[in-house]
Amino acid sequence: MSATEPGGGSAGPARVGAGGERAAGEVGGGGSAAAGEVGDGGSAAVGGGGSAAVGKAGGGSAGDGGRRPGTLRGVGVGPGDPELVTVKAARLIGAADVVAYYSARHGRSIARSIAEPYFRDGQLTEPLVYPVTTETTDHPGGYEAAITEFYDASAERLAAHLSAGRDVVVICAGDPMFYGSYMYLHERLAHRFPAEVVPGVTSISAATAVLGRPLVERDEVLTVLPGTLPADELTRRLADTDAAAVLKLGRTFPQVRAAFADAGRLADAWYVERATTATGRELPLVEVDPDGVPYFSLAVLTSPTGDAVAAGVGVAASTAPTAATEGGAAAEGGVTAGGVTVVGLGPAGSGWLTPETGQALREAEHLVGYGPYVDRVPHRPGQHRHTSGNQVEIDRARHALELALAGARVTVVSSGDPGIFAMATAVLEVATTDGRFGAVPVRVLPGLTAAQAAASRIGAPLGHDFAVLSLSDRLKPWTVIEQRLAGAAAADLVLALYNPASASRRWQVEAAQKVLLRHRSADTPVVIARDVGRPGERITVVPLAELDPSDVDMRCLLIVGSSTTRTDRRADGSTVVWTPRTYPG
Repeated sequence: MSATEPGGGSAGPARVGAGGERAAGEVGGGGSAAAGEVGDGGSAAVGGGGSAAVGKAGGGSAGDGGRRPGTLRGVGVGPGDPELVTVKAARLIGAADVVAYYSARHGRSIARSIAEPYFRDGQLTEPLVYPVTTETTDHPGGYEAAITEFYDASAERLAAHLSAGRDVVVICAGDPMFYGSYMYLHERLAHRFPAEVVPGVTSISAATAVLGRPLVERDEVLTVLPGTLPADELTRRLADTDAAAVLKLGRTFPQVRAAFADAGRLADAWYVERATTATGRELPLVEVDPDGVPYFSLAVLTSPTGDAVAAGVGVAASTAPTAATEGGAAAEGGVTAGGVTVVGLGPAGSGWLTPETGQALREAEHLVGYGPYVDRVPHRPGQHRHTSGNQVEIDRARHALELALAGARVTVVSSGDPGIFAMATAVLEVATTDGRFGAVPVRVLPGLTAAQAAASRIGAPLGHDFAVLSLSDRLKPWTVIEQRLAGAAAADLVLALYNPASASRRWQVEAAQKVLLRHRSADTPVVIARDVGRPGERITVVPLAELDPSDVDMRCLLIVGSSTTRTDRRADGSTVVWTPRTYPG
């Protein structure tokens, strides 16, 4: 298809906004609106139901000479295959006095190509030719004014037929009320004439049919999104749903693909183009060449349960969620064991989450963790959440393993990386010392650490050998901490100091400062990284001798430089801290 043909190419820049995009649902000629139709650019709730008489106006407007007015019908003709036109739609198309359809200036129309087998000889046709498709406009009022004038004029053309007593069918690819341009005629005419809407098969239904994968099951949630949304909004919504369909691709494809990746969903997504037509194709989203994506395509996240079935896990529809056995092993007494996956959420936000961890969070039947960390994970229907305080790691680990022993898929969440001052050690301690859990698989997935995140914000202070220490004396005595600080400082290692202070621990920072000053110069750079990745993020650099303990709390991480660590001021006024990879010797 050419770039300006309805059903081909991507929307031009002037076409974003309310009423500013062709209907996203026409995937493979099988979208939700007639070719070249304009969608509202918003998210859509998907509903079922049959055809409905909408906005009927009693006797309608009086026709010429008092004749009975005709009836306006918005008729969905499905996703592209003419055999998917409903019986009712085919009957009404054949019986109409006038068949109207949208097209670009070249005159071709996907909706007409689908419905043409049901036309009859002698029918009047009304091509509603868009003044703008993918190109810009020189209209003095811009795109919105041009398209509003077009809809007004189109409505009056159809009103003339209706007033003369002619029945008018407006054919729409997909469904007329799902990102369809018929709605703009309906809102102008339904209060003046009898009007009826006849639903059609949507592109989403067509896409999942050609994929052969369930869209949603049981209490799973489906989210329908236009690719024209801001990238961060797409990411947020994709991370917070079970299944999704993203429409309006074409020129939006790069940001849509990036949103799937940022949400940790790229590996699970599918791409469908021109569903149910001879030129349709479907493949994993990660394999799609962005240069070849037409407007009439969509990205789909299908049912997580369906994904398990497709992968051969064998989760039957009648099986309770806790009976799923992916990665499990048989436990004593014939009980099927699930598994425990320990993950790191990174320092903050979905942008710091790895795709592998995102998948583990979605597949989990139970989430276990410290309350504030579990709260960072989007809620998913049917997923059970078990939160506890920050000082009961062993109890939390035991609870997770007991859930897995009963057959559940359990994910234990930590901030940062689960193997660094976090829950992986506690889970493995219980799993290896309590004989009941010998058959329960335990998997640890890495996460981006707070030290890595903080270092990246200021430059590369961890560019050479470094040590990671916790200043918390809750699980080890201060004498041990002091010895290790002195040893690392004497070895001239850069130090990343976790848990430097809390509401009840205010003296350790000053004590650590004194130990370090025995081995480091007073002007050694210290990075104070607060709330990295969060709205209140603040990174400051001070000389070691000027470090003020009152500036440090549990929301901070400290990086103390070595003798070679440098601080430089850049031309833009920013400060960078970095440690050379070569060491004087």
